[in-house]
Amino acid sequence: MAKLHLIKLSVGSDSIESLITWQSSNRAKGADGLPRHITRMWPKRAAELLDGGSIYWVVQGLVQCRQRLLRFDEVTGSDGIRRCAFVLDPEIIRTTTAQKRPFQGWRYLKPGDAPADLPSSRQSEDSLPPDLSAALADIGVI
Repeated sequence: MAKLHLIKLSVGSDSIESLITWQSSNRAKGADGLPRHITRMWPKRAAELLDGGSIYWVVQGLVQCRQRLLRFDEVTGSDGIRRCAFVLDPEIIRTTTAQKRPFQGWRYLKPGDAPADLPSSRQSEDSLPPDLSAALADIGVI
């Protein structure tokens, strides 16, 4: 079991499908073809995160999926500023939904606080509308 995870808002995504579409684009991939998310801050607890950790994505106010963290690469932007690229496993794993208020940047997430993965038989399901998912999560159904 992982020692630590990250949680991050998927800004601009209105569904898991739109996150998948974005990560399939050339702009979201590194030279190795793997999806990556570039951020200003480098995780101080990188070793714990890379010991089986994932990034949990908050889409439309709900944690809905995760991706395994493969490594962290240093990248320098056209502005000359060094940043951290979270290099991700291309497989997006759907999770049970959990409401999450907006926050800036990313946060560490303890494994005990992470939503459970959906069973493999439900991984190919379309996402529920955000309002319905939020209502069901609020009453503890999902």
